[in-house]
Amino acid sequence: MFIDEAKIRVKAGDGGNGCMAFRREKFVPRGGPSGGDGGHGGDVIMESSQRHNTLIHFRYNPEHKAQRGEHGLGSNCTGLDGHDIVLQVPVGTALYDQLTGELVHDFQEPDERVVIAKGGRGGRGNQHFATSTHQAPREHEMGRAGEERLYRLELKLLADVGLVGYPNAGKSTLISRLSAAKPKIADYPFTTLEPNLGVVTVGEEPNRQSFVVADMPGLIEGAHLGSGLGTQFLRHIERTRLLVHLVDVSDASGRPDPVEDFKVINKELASFSPKAGEDGADQHPLADKPMIVVATKIDVANPEKLKKLATYVKRRKLEFHAISAVTGQGIDELKWALAKRVLPVAVEAEV
Repeated sequence: MFIDEAKIRVKAGDGGNGCMAFRREKFVPRGGPSGGDGGHGGDVIMESSQRHNTLIHFRYNPEHKAQRGEHGLGSNCTGLDGHDIVLQVPVGTALYDQLTGELVHDFQEPDERVVIAKGGRGGRGNQHFATSTHQAPREHEMGRAGEERLYRLELKLLADVGLVGYPNAGKSTLISRLSAAKPKIADYPFTTLEPNLGVVTVGEEPNRQSFVVADMPGLIEGAHLGSGLGTQFLRHIERTRLLVHLVDVSDASGRPDPVEDFKVINKELASFSPKAGEDGADQHPLADKPMIVVATKIDVANPEKLKKLATYVKRRKLEFHAISAVTGQGIDELKWALAKRVLPVAVEAEV
């Protein structure tokens, strides 16, 4: 099950109480105060991990508590510190304060660690309160309470290329042809119910390179208002560097105008786009991201639709490709076009 949102409550360990004790042993009639300090409470730490790709382990286990510190003991013995707990999240997870909405941390690299709730300090024993005029103190401190926080986790997949378009535009079929991904493919709308990732490799050894493509569930008009699957999955392409907009130019779509289809999806992308500076991330609105337009199903295309879409796209000075995922026509050309746009080191197309 793919879970990309979760709310959790974390509680760091409380500090142990300081001890009130006096040294009493043979031949030491006035040993003085000997109460040890309490141990510090354990921290709650969050760490990004490549071993996870969903937040499902938080959906059904939303409360996490670190161990408290042990109380101080006599003979000036300090109590043991509480054990920290480490919560692992997928790379790409954004951590928000549930109460203020503030972005606490954005985990974009593996093995990043952040303390999200700090353990309480242990209380001091009565040994610390002795003075020249107060040699038998009975004062001692209680341990401090550990921090308690409510957080919201939001997973945003890390991909180089994002596929968008109407349902049944051919996104899942395309990603299955470009990569080894095996998404569910069927001839009815909303077959894709969760994002799919595929790794595309280009070039030959030793110069082989790869990039990641994300297939988003289909959008329809009014998605930003909740129609269809809404825009709940579009957060996963906020980090992408390139959008590939797939438009069905066959008559099977039941929609007469491919240009209007293109405009509708772009409008939904613009409606979803975050405000500048939101989340503290350097992001561009989805509608402003670089885009390649791809006409799909050209093996059964309506020639007038294909011509109309190609003319409109070229007038807007956008890169245009026509493909058939069934026959393979145009797939290789599109793959190398994507590689040229997203890979840091240029690769030459295979002849």
